[in-house]
Amino acid sequence: MYKIIDGKRVASEIKKEIADEVAKLRSAGKKIPHLAAILVGNDSSSEMYVAKKVKDCEEVGFKSTLIRFNDDIPEVVLLEKIAELNNDPDVDGFIVQLPLPGHISEKKVIEAIDPRKDADGFHPVNIGKMVIGLSGYLPATPYGIVELIKRYNIETAGMNCVVIGRSNIVGRPVSILLSQKGMDATVTVVHSRTKNIENIIRNADIIITAIGSPAFVKESMVKRGAVVIDVGTTRISSPTTKSGFKLVGDVDFENVAPKCSYITPVPGGVGPMTRVSLLRNTLIAAKKRSEP
Repeated sequence: MYKIIDGKRVASEIKKEIADEVAKLRSAGKKIPHLAAILVGNDSSSEMYVAKKVKDCEEVGFKSTLIRFNDDIPEVVLLEKIAELNNDPDVDGFIVQLPLPGHISEKKVIEAIDPRKDADGFHPVNIGKMVIGLSGYLPATPYGIVELIKRYNIETAGMNCVVIGRSNIVGRPVSILLSQKGMDATVTVVHSRTKNIENIIRNADIIITAIGSPAFVKESMVKRGAVVIDVGTTRISSPTTKSGFKLVGDVDFENVAPKCSYITPVPGGVGPMTRVSLLRNTLIAAKKRSEP
């Protein structure tokens, strides 16, 4: 019988740990961590996600700031706001919610963020530190995935891990983290140009999929006893829900789950861990900034 990897429960445990640390900072008269978020436009998924981040901050005792712009904001104005946050001594970490409107370069935006305040862990400096194993801010979703694996005591050393997707936000960084010493997995990254992709996935002990393609991973592609971590979140219409839509993952959960040892649900799996990773990065940043 498969076990559900409950990201919501684990994230709640970590938030309690963070709240305890914040309480200690407060009692010692030290600065309370401050996480800011910039939201451009009114994409409903981004709106919902940022609202949850604000709530997370309230739960752990962080100060939070939400900055909103219309989707027609000139790129230069957004970059000026980022520079302002970089120079704000009260802000310890911040994010710019992705995706951005087409006229704004995500690359420019990510590179404009001070690496010391990079709560998402996307800046090239932090990615570079991660690659060579130096201390930095890890990309939030890969950070959350690795923490889930550790807290469920899932064996990774010597395991054959297949990562589906090669994005700079999830696929590439999680493949690096899993192959590093301490995790010691043998990692293969597959993507849209991979030949015999089903055969490669079928040999995996651990499957991590992050491509945003509903039910891409079928029962026939998963070997019995595999661990499946589904990062995909695609919003589809649903007449059975009050909102008229629902979130689905990259995995055909109903048919794949019975073959697994562990599997994440969508929603409630990786998503909450991504948000709590932002809090952890911000807490680390706040502590560093308070050091002499």
